Amino acid sequence: MSKILLVDDDIELTDLLAEVLRLTGFEVEVANNGQEALDKLNSSHQLVLLDVMMPVLNGIETLKKIRQTSNVPVMMLTARGEEIDRVLGLELGADDYLPKPFNDRELVARIKAILRRISPSESSQNSTALSSEENELEFAGLVLHSGLQQASYKGQEIALTGSEFALLHKLVLRPGQIVSREELSVNVLGKHLSPFDRSIDMHMSNLRKKLPERDNGLPWLKTLRGRGYLLVCE
Repeated sequence: MSKILLVDDDIELTDLLAEVLRLTGFEVEVANNGQEALDKLNSSHQLVLLDVMMPVLNGIETLKKIRQTSNVPVMMLTARGEEIDRVLGLELGADDYLPKPFNDRELVARIKAILRRISPSESSQNSTALSSEENELEFAGLVLHSGLQQASYKGQEIALTGSEFALLHKLVLRPGQIVSREELSVNVLGKHLSPFDRSIDMHMSNLRKKLPERDNGLPWLKTLRGRGYLLVCE
């Protein structure tokens, strides 16, 4: 059972969401402000649902502090129209955002999409014959270990969020091929791309900043305006 830390100062909404998530099969712990969330957050939590507007410590500041010590997936809950909060949240390492008010089914679907990409598949968990090498993907010195959600280059670990790792993994599987923003959004974030949704672009921007310089001097990623992204081959 996946454990979620739900952080929101709206007590009535929090009680309702917690009940919905528990009925769906999640274990839920609640915090009503950012500081309380930081005090409660530990390695048992697999996802944080984090409201932006809160007393004591708001969602943006809380996210900053979370990212100093943890890559736990974070979904921001934002008021409709707060575009600057959404962009800033993504820049700081949030995995996704959901504007209020939202549909309970969409929330659950988005949570499941995030958890699917950070958890090894059931077949991988149950297979004793699967070696660690089969879980690894290598490209030009870049090594991705899907089971551990870890990336490294020339032996040096690269600290990536779940969304950043998933994006890089999709591109490494198809080097030199264009992968559309729509495909990345559906496969990585679990949602279709809306006209003004910048989530994928922000995650790609963060990924670019974290990837080390290649030995050959080439960029890792290339943007093809209106078409998508590709991993640059040597």
